[in-house]
Amino acid sequence: MSEGGGRILLVEDEEALADSIRYSLEREGFAVVVAPDGRTAIERFRGGDPELVILDLMLPELPGLDVVRAIRQESTVPIIIVTAKDSEADKVTGLELGADDYVTKPFSIRELVSRVRAHLRRARMSAPVAREEVLLGGPVEMDVARHEVRVNGDAVMLPPKEFQLLELLLRRQGRLLTRDFLIEEVWGRDYVGDTKTLDVHVKRLRQKVEVDPHEPGHLLTVRGLGYKFVG
Repeated sequence: MSEGGGRILLVEDEEALADSIRYSLEREGFAVVVAPDGRTAIERFRGGDPELVILDLMLPELPGLDVVRAIRQESTVPIIIVTAKDSEADKVTGLELGADDYVTKPFSIRELVSRVRAHLRRARMSAPVAREEVLLGGPVEMDVARHEVRVNGDAVMLPPKEFQLLELLLRRQGRLLTRDFLIEEVWGRDYVGDTKTLDVHVKRLRQKVEVDPHEPGHLLTVRGLGYKFVG
């Protein structure tokens, strides 16, 4: 398989758009399976072991947000959601449920392919390695090699971007990490979305590591600059 290749599940009910996306991805060496509705998407996800999911939120049979929720209950595979231009609330909800990124219709196929490559590359770079390493901070214990996180002794499942973000913060405890630095390290230099994605991921992390996410004691905001983690 080429460096750019990978197994992609494309969930899109607009046949012409699905064909266009599939054609473009297959030209770049990806293996693409298409699902035209939400229920089929879950079936093909479970039967196909994709490395990344591209998911339109407006779907027949089962809403896209329910598909995100179902996938996140059993996998940390990267999810890129596709939203309509006027669906800001759905976009944020999708990110809060565990999606990693989004594109807004109408979008450039070239941009989508670039994001797919970036997410796959970073997911593979963060795959378990042979050496053992455990990071500790406050109530958090992160086993980097096994891609496992425990908070107060309880296992917590983190999608790839949340895991990468928390790992960065734990490795640099007590230090301010700027928003630009976090976005570049977690989403890549070629990321072209807005900073809302980072904010939503921080919000999700706080819900998992803080006693009171609204009054965080560990994952702190440095107003106007970025975030830092204190033990």
